[in-house]
Amino acid sequence: MQLREMELDLIRILQKDARMSVEDLGKMLQVPTKEIEEAVEKLEKEHVLVRYSSVIDWSKVEGHEGVTAMIDVKVAPKRGVGFDEVAHRIYRYKEVKSVYLMSGAYDLSVTVEGRSMHEVATFVSEKLSTLDSVLSTTTHFQLKKYKHDGTIFGDHGEDRRIVVSP
Repeated sequence: MQLREMELDLIRILQKDARMSVEDLGKMLQVPTKEIEEAVEKLEKEHVLVRYSSVIDWSKVEGHEGVTAMIDVKVAPKRGVGFDEVAHRIYRYKEVKSVYLMSGAYDLSVTVEGRSMHEVATFVSEKLSTLDSVLSTTTHFQLKKYKHDGTIFGDHGEDRRIVVSP
């Protein structure tokens, strides 16, 4: 789908802050609000704008920290469907938050969330590893989140860099 420059600018802005008002978007893009509304409607209809979401720092919500794991999966692709069939089977599990086809040492990158390391390990050993096409898995548990989708997490404190002036 070919987008106009204004529509490209609009989705770049919405990707950073989807809560921005139509009025503010119109001012930023120097376009009437009616045109912004029509563009958003078109982009949603064409599934360019797929979903609006929030970035949450769960480490600050007591009792809801959870565990996130990134799993490297080696797969034996099937003739005629390649990796698509096994990726489809994997992303249908409720524990799975994302699946990407990768280049390099492994085929799929799978992000899984659970309440505990044991829950994620059980998912890997009982559901993911047992799929016919899955040859091997390597699980990496996230220990601390510093930045996600462009958002920096944690206490930023004051800037401790040395000021350099001419």
